[in-house]
Amino acid sequence: MTVTLHDLEQQLAELSRPEKAQLLQALALELAHTWPGVEQTPDVVGGDACIVRTRIPVWLLESYRRLGWSEARILENYPTLRAADLVNAWAYTSAHRGEIEQAIRENDEA
Repeated sequence: MTVTLHDLEQQLAELSRPEKAQLLQALALELAHTWPGVEQTPDVVGGDACIVRTRIPVWLLESYRRLGWSEARILENYPTLRAADLVNAWAYTSAHRGEIEQAIRENDEA
């Protein structure tokens, strides 16, 4: 049986507020483990968040941005990256500020 978005919307309307809150929490947990254009693989770059198709960690791109590098400069130095990859990196950085701060700190200390 195929369930459409319309079907889900109708079912959502029938849920109580506490049920909707529980569903929202489950969705948030599910989405927290996925991010468009960014992946974390335990055996790649120590499990740090990287741009898909690459081994380029998001924290490294954020470090360059903090040093004043333009997006054009980053793309010139990393020809495998696309502009959309940077959009995803900045969004991931914004949503995972603590993780990125810690990774930058750890790599600065190394």
